[in-house]
Amino acid sequence: MPKLSIITIVYNNARDIERTIQSVINQTYKKIEYIVIDGASTDGTLEIVNRYQDQISKIVSEPDKGIYDAMNKGLALATGDYILFMNSGDEIYDHQTVEAVFASADWADIYYGETEMYNDNWESLGKRRHEAPEEFDWKSFKYGMSISHQAIYIKKSITVPYDLQYKYSADIDWIIKAAKKASNTVNVHRYVAKYLVGGMSKKKHRESLKERFRIFTKYYGLIPNLFNHFIIACNLALYFVKHRRTND
Repeated sequence: MPKLSIITIVYNNARDIERTIQSVINQTYKKIEYIVIDGASTDGTLEIVNRYQDQISKIVSEPDKGIYDAMNKGLALATGDYILFMNSGDEIYDHQTVEAVFASADWADIYYGETEMYNDNWESLGKRRHEAPEEFDWKSFKYGMSISHQAIYIKKSITVPYDLQYKYSADIDWIIKAAKKASNTVNVHRYVAKYLVGGMSKKKHRESLKERFRIFTKYYGLIPNLFNHFIIACNLALYFVKHRRTND
């Protein structure tokens, strides 16, 4: 049974942190190392985290240089065979999720699944518009990030620290780097995460899109990336036209 390190990053999110913690500590799979990295919250978040200190392996609370710096702290502390980031506000899909993921195949380099999206009132928005690909490799993101960060379990031995030159989209770069090293990936064909829509990349949407374009260009080349973005734009237009007709 592989050991899974689950890392939660949080800063001033007393409203949502308890949901995330409970989704981790209530897993039926017990070989879990749970790490919480708090950015020196001032709103009572740390007090909530400390209520569960007996069920959390490591708690760190100190200022950081941003979300990916905090994630690197968690990654450096992790001792598990696999890494999963489940940041504050998000949840593992149900109590049997981790057990089901590892039961799907033995020792894959990457396991991944589907994500259900929720709004700020924790109301389901349904499945992601882009379904997780049936097969996944490092080229699978050329039309956009089709797997949520919360829905991918990566063997620690193929991970590297997040590249801090990216402030909003370093997770994409991180996953692609790992995927380039992966020899086998497994689609578990089930929901594995609940994702709270929003976050920094939404608030800084333009900057996030610029970073994504730079990352995709680095891996796929400028001309192919421009062509891929043209395909994305066409698909978006068709999607909105279709749903507008449906709503009418």
